[in-house]
Amino acid sequence: MTNFRLRKFNPSSDTKVLFDCGDCDLDAFLLETDAAQHNATMHSNELLSETYVAVDETGGILAYFSLLNDKVEKGFTDPQVWNKLSRRIPNAKRRSSHPALKIGRFVVDKKYQHTGLGTDLLSFIQGWTVSQRKTGCRFITVDAMNCAVDFYKKCDFVVMKEPEPDEQTTAMCFDLKSIL
Repeated sequence: MTNFRLRKFNPSSDTKVLFDCGDCDLDAFLLETDAAQHNATMHSNELLSETYVAVDETGGILAYFSLLNDKVEKGFTDPQVWNKLSRRIPNAKRRSSHPALKIGRFVVDKKYQHTGLGTDLLSFIQGWTVSQRKTGCRFITVDAMNCAVDFYKKCDFVVMKEPEPDEQTTAMCFDLKSIL
């Protein structure tokens, strides 16, 4: 397990550190190296998402993730998956959609990939969402890059709907009630 401290993204200091996850677009979101692209500061200023960084004792960024609101919706979810998810909710409270927290970006620096840090951070997000209860939230969703689907499955996320062959992401969700 890697030791880290979690805090909100700070553009005055965090854009000046070295960070390399192996994907220049995801690096640019955090480091804000391309003014023409969406970045963490713009997303925060526009109330679209909030970004958090995992830092080591020297202030080096090990990973980051962005959070925003979402919903798990009947019309967007495979009927078999929807039925399985809905059965866990009391009849009187079943709706055509349920509130969710979305992980917009979930990125680990190359030096810390395959160390368990991603799993630790995902567990933190799950526990934090349930323990803080700032708002009603039954699920965590993610549009997982196809290369990361197995990671999320290992962390008990389920595929909500199989992607089309040309799609680069897979919609997945985690039922927060499963950790209570």
